[in-house]
Formats: sequence, structure tokens, C-alpha cells
Amino acid sequence: MARIQAIRGMNDILPEQTPVWQYVEATVRQLLRQYGYQEIRMPVVEQTDLFKRSIGEVTDIVEKEMYTFEDRNGDSLTLRPEGTAGCVRAAEEHGLLFNQTRRLWYTGPMFRHERPQKGRYRQFHQIGVECFGMPGPDIDAELLILTARLWKALGLSGHARLEINSIGTSAARKAYRDALVSYLDGYRSELDADSQRRMETNPLRILDSKSPETRKILENAPSLADFLDAESVEHFARLRELLDAAGIEYTVNPQLVRGLDYYGKTVFEWVTESLGAQGTICAGGRYDGLVEQLGGKPTVAVGFAMGLERLILLLETLELVPGSVNGDADVYITAMGDNAVPAAMAVAEQLRDGLPSAVVVTHCGGGSFKSQMKKADRSGARYAVILGDNEIAAGTAGLKALRSEDGQQEVRRNALVDTLTALLAR
Repeated sequence: MARIQAIRGMNDILPEQTPVWQYVEATVRQLLRQYGYQEIRMPVVEQTDLFKRSIGEVTDIVEKEMYTFEDRNGDSLTLRPEGTAGCVRAAEEHGLLFNQTRRLWYTGPMFRHERPQKGRYRQFHQIGVECFGMPGPDIDAELLILTARLWKALGLSGHARLEINSIGTSAARKAYRDALVSYLDGYRSELDADSQRRMETNPLRILDSKSPETRKILENAPSLADFLDAESVEHFARLRELLDAAGIEYTVNPQLVRGLDYYGKTVFEWVTESLGAQGTICAGGRYDGLVEQLGGKPTVAVGFAMGLERLILLLETLELVPGSVNGDADVYITAMGDNAVPAAMAVAEQLRDGLPSAVVVTHCGGGSFKSQMKKADRSGARYAVILGDNEIAAGTAGLKALRSEDGQQEVRRNALVDTLTALLAR
């Protein structure tokens, strides 16, 4: 019988890998708590129409990448390809947005049927941040200051570069789209295949083309900045002032448009060249019309999402994962003989009470002294607690250093917590 394997592009995260995930997630969680953001958790399955109405029916995501199926009731459902639409749906459905501001965040898996490659998978994980009810550029600036602080906390400040742009209102984009199509029409046959298709569906996405030939043609294309409305120009100028005042370095990229239909005004990307080709590790922008578009009352909003796989790949590539981030035990408790097992379990609970931040592993399954010590060593523990008949009779425990030359000492069982507290603090 053939082995059942994971679906292509949907990867297991193994026990050896989860500590770095927990490290990144804990760092982000603590940072967002400092800024007053609240966590929200949404289902991974939503009605398909939610994504068609928000992302746009002529985007690559909706046309080619969504995992969509009919359930037993005949309803069309989709595994979420991104988090913003679901967050808006949840916030509106539960009355979180009426006459109030909100700072929300979420994390979890997303799904897109793309060609799997390193750092990009069909099931991938994002952390998203969404802010509602704040119209000014100050909240845009806060999100960028917040992410800059995150890069600093992770040691990535020199490896993440900020690009920003303003894409104006929908009316401004429509006027620009008409001018761009008129210009590109004269070069239609020279455009790459994707750009030729986008001429009919989503011409602004041509600005994202990686084709050298298409990028050469775009050098003399009309500029979106020339079509911006006065409010968007003022908003963007004020955002730049706030970033300058905060010491946040950035580049204005006039060809940055983002790939989802709901964006308007501010858009941004944090990119890195430290993974070879330029890659985006965090991106977002304003989407002031999306809540109303999905049936709610007009509510301004801005947010971003970051891909955890790519962020973790960057940390590992640059060897920036702290040495303390691992799944190793701190203390491994051995029990020599059946009579020692109850005492070993009691000692383990005593240590977990007294050392709540320590990882204490109790040996289970019996075995010789030699085999138990081998397992203690493989656990990564710094110390092994040894309990046998002699130790139980004397009210002591053997305490053996596994990562230093300190050797073994006998310790009174009621002094184990204090002794290990001092030793683990070294």
C-alpha cells in the first residue's frame, strides 16, 4: 500500500522547527500588545463571494489561485487566500466598527494554489494587522514605525528596506488606468504574456512586471503621481513628514501598486535583498472603501500582512535566530528501577512548581542507567537528576552536569529547586 504524503506545497512544521516559529510569533505578539492591538481569530473557510467582492474577480488570486469548493449544501466556499477580507467581515458582522476605532491583529494559515518554491507555499502562514476608523496618515505612520521596531527586535534592521507610494482614490486610478492603457497599446505586441492579458483585466498590475522588456517600456509610461487627487497628495506628503520625523528611512517607488483591488492612497512594502532576488517580507496599505464594499457603513482602514515562512527563512539564512531559541530540555529526570518512578515524578512536579520557566522532562519507559543517560543527553538538557534506591533512602538526588565539566554532586531533594535555580541562571 502506497504511503500517504503531505499535499504538494503544504508542509509539516516539525518539532525541531517550531521553536523559531514560537520565537517570531512571541516577539510579534509582545510588540503588538505594546502598541495596544487586540487579537481576533477568524475561520479559515469563508463564502467565496467574500473574496470575489474584496480582492477583485480579475485578480490572479481569484482567477487562478483560490481553493474553492462546493459543500454538501451546494454553497461555494473558499479556503482563505488572505486575511483582510475575513477580518473586515468579522468586525462588521459583530458590530466592532460602529462609531469606534479598532486596532486588530491575527495569525494563521492562508491558502493559494501557486507554484511552490522556497519560502512560498500553497499553505502559508501570515500575521496580519488591521486598523479601522482612523483617516489620517498618523496611523499609516504608526504601522510603519511598528514594523521598523519589529525588524530591530529580530535583528533585521539592516536587511529590510521600506518602499512607499500613493495610488490615490478610485477615480484617480481610473483616469490613470485609461492613460496607461492608451500608452501601452502602442507596445502591446512587445509586452510579456502576463502583461498582455492584464491589459484587458487589471492594467495597473503591469507596473509589477518583472519582465526586463516590459520594464523598459514602462520607463516612459505616464506616472500615477500626475493623476493623484489633492487629498491623496496631501495625505502622502504628511505621511512622509511623519516618517522623516521618526527617523524611518524609505524610498518612494512610483510603480508600487499592490495586487489587490481594495487598496487606495497609501501602499507600502518592506523588501529584502538578503534572500537572493528581491523579496517582500511585509506589505500593506489603506483600503478605505472595503468595509462599505462588503455591506458595512463607510469606514476608513489600513493594514498589512507579513509572511512567516519567508521571515523565518530570512532569519535562518542570516543566522539571526538566537542560540537560546531551541526545543531543548533544561533538566532530565531519570529513575533507576520501578521503586524510583513515583519519586521521580514527584521531583519533576516539585521542579515545575519551583522553576516555572524551565523545561523539565521525566524519563518514561524504563531502561538501563546507560540508556537513560543517553536519552538525557539527546534531550539537550543541561542537567540530569538521577534517582535510584540509594538516593531515595537518603532523601537526596544525583545532579549531573551534561554540558560542562562540573561533574556530579549529591543534593538534598528539598534543596533541588534552589540549586538548579542558581545553576540554570549561569
